[in-house]
Amino acid sequence: MNVYIVGKGAVGTYLGDLLRAGGVNVAYAPRSLEAVSEFDADVALVATKAYDTDGAIETLRKAIAYPEKCVFVSPQNGVGNEEKLAGAFGADNVVAAALTTPVDRDRDGNARPAKEGGLAVAPIGGNAYNWLSATFAATGVAVKVVEDWRALKWSKLALNVVANASCAILNVLPNRFVHFDKIFTLEIRMIREVRAVMQAMKIEPIDLPRYPVRALFALAALPSPLSRTLLAHNIAGARGTKPPSLLLDLRRARPQTEVDVLNGAVASAGLEHRVPTPVNAVYTRVLNDIAHTPPLWAKYREHPDRLEAEVEAEVKRAKVLAR
Repeated sequence: MNVYIVGKGAVGTYLGDLLRAGGVNVAYAPRSLEAVSEFDADVALVATKAYDTDGAIETLRKAIAYPEKCVFVSPQNGVGNEEKLAGAFGADNVVAAALTTPVDRDRDGNARPAKEGGLAVAPIGGNAYNWLSATFAATGVAVKVVEDWRALKWSKLALNVVANASCAILNVLPNRFVHFDKIFTLEIRMIREVRAVMQAMKIEPIDLPRYPVRALFALAALPSPLSRTLLAHNIAGARGTKPPSLLLDLRRARPQTEVDVLNGAVASAGLEHRVPTPVNAVYTRVLNDIAHTPPLWAKYREHPDRLEAEVEAEVKRAKVLAR
């Protein structure tokens, strides 16, 4: 089997190493489009950040010799990537995926995965691709096959948004963030907004390898004091001092982040389905403002009151518009 991977970050390296260890021929796309050459791939993995999906598609158009016989797999975070791949290569050739194994890079650039977690996959078209899930399972990784690909991606989104944008905006790590009572209450509201949007879209949450997503929503639905206590304990224990992805992007002064396909996707779906999502909307707007204008970060760093004020202003604005 020949596998072509676009994106040689932690996720792409981890999956590539797994497949190579299982005897699969793996090739990585070069960074430059001009350097791309044809490759007869059976599988193409898109392991880029979501904002680089369009560029990845251009690379794949040039690289994949026979796209009609290739399956395109997206283990990317957020929603919207599969739709782009389906538009380029056809829905029957696309498989949604969610990697729940935490992966870091060591000083030498090697992927260092945690022992827990796994990979969930869901075809978005009519083909089953049992051989694909069997290939990953043969590497020793836990594989879960899911029927509803939208449930897969939205359930993963529900995990990705927790203690992510809020920590990034405030420039604090999860173990400290959980002690900001008012902002953590906002975080619970944010999770409830995700659930409300999924309900409006008729998408049922599913549990993913290592992560009981349905339990997350159940905890968030409890009365706020109890919900805050239980969720804070879980988040501090699971994430601790590890910087979330959006915080890493801001610290690296990247002009783009994945917030638009995470909190932004929730806010956009909320508008479409008339579900209020003020917390997700504010998280998206503020984080994008900081990414585009880094000096604005000083306004919010360790100032949870200012972020809370932004959300309350958004709630009032929405009420005025609804009159």
